[in-house]
Amino acid sequence: MNYPETSPESARLYERAKVVMPGGNTRTTVYFDPFPIYAVRGEGCRMWDADGHVYIDCINNFTSMIHGYAAPSINAVVSAQLALGTAFGAPTSSEIDLAELLVARLPAVDQVRFTNSGTEAVMMAIKAARAFTGRPKIAKIEGAYHGSYDYAEVSLDSRPDNWSKTPASIAYAKGTPQGVLDDVLVLPLNDIATAQAVIAEHGPQLAAILIDPLPNRAGLIPARRDYLAALSKAARAAGVLLIFDEVISFRLGYSGAQGLWEIAPDLTVLGKIIGGGFPVGAVGGRADLMSVFDPTRGKPALPHGGTFSANPVTMRAGLASMQALTPAVFERLDRIGETVRQGINASFARHGLAGVCVGLGSLFRVHFTDQPVTDYRSVYPNAEARRKLGKFHIALLNRGILAAGYGLFALSTPMTDSDVTEIIKAIDEALAEVAA
Repeated sequence: MNYPETSPESARLYERAKVVMPGGNTRTTVYFDPFPIYAVRGEGCRMWDADGHVYIDCINNFTSMIHGYAAPSINAVVSAQLALGTAFGAPTSSEIDLAELLVARLPAVDQVRFTNSGTEAVMMAIKAARAFTGRPKIAKIEGAYHGSYDYAEVSLDSRPDNWSKTPASIAYAKGTPQGVLDDVLVLPLNDIATAQAVIAEHGPQLAAILIDPLPNRAGLIPARRDYLAALSKAARAAGVLLIFDEVISFRLGYSGAQGLWEIAPDLTVLGKIIGGGFPVGAVGGRADLMSVFDPTRGKPALPHGGTFSANPVTMRAGLASMQALTPAVFERLDRIGETVRQGINASFARHGLAGVCVGLGSLFRVHFTDQPVTDYRSVYPNAEARRKLGKFHIALLNRGILAAGYGLFALSTPMTDSDVTEIIKAIDEALAEVAA
């Protein structure tokens, strides 16, 4: 393959798309210049594009397809449900089944509420924290992505030209009201002193602290255990709720990141892998907190609905997906993830190229930097790093590896040891091309 010359059908589809969709796409994340490749089929850990090229898929629809494509156990339950109906104006037992599994796996969660996306789940968690505490403000980590809710987007892509010693609240999208920025405080990752100072100053107005313990867009740098412990302690002392966004990090282990870090958040946000390849989100937490959604005594403190929330196709697919994720499966994902990370870092050294691979479990990101990696600012890519990332991405495509253009990789359960070897070899060759 020699993209873009060998992708004429994807180019043709993109020309059609530009006529009827702004910029030719519905998801900014799938676009890259001069045009994205168009998928037509997936099976196991591989994806076929419109021009007949085959890729080992190392992004898996941005971490959601942990079992790859067309997993027989998931296909079977989806096919059975399709014959019975896809969505009803009534509850089904399927949502109880999945909720019971999630509650069993997450000791900090007593009850669950389903949504249609991670964005919606984050939004409802923030609104739940406000409804429960009666406070308006939230705090979040600089550079962390939590979906498309205005408040959760603040300081998602702050830049060196607007950085200050204590991170400021910077609008992500044009038109963000000043009132949104006023109600969001921004914390640096892994900086205990700053977090404690912000909580101490604003505690009486602070409803919640929103944190992803392995924030992808902030570099996929793990939050330190002592940082999370200090954050949790300071929050509880101030009556502030701790919200864990585990939309992505739930794929790190049987009980998610909170199980690995042994932290009990007040509210947990889930998505991606719990839907088995279908749109999904969920917010869960202690029963007293979740009571803000309870309609049994009249209008709840936080009314919530959704036409397709907890639809039985998603619930059945999600249950099958989660049941297949046993402790042994997570151990294997940990092993192959560590093998690839070690292989990539060895390649950086072998080619004399400044860079590092970071992550945990089945997730990792490549950064072209020679600086210590500690937080969002430490891995913010300058123009040269962006150039290298772009070259790296295309070099991988030409070797049959699909990854995110910004250096994110996510492994899946169908990957064999020979697939892992092939991934490491392709990354090594791509890095050699970048270094040349």
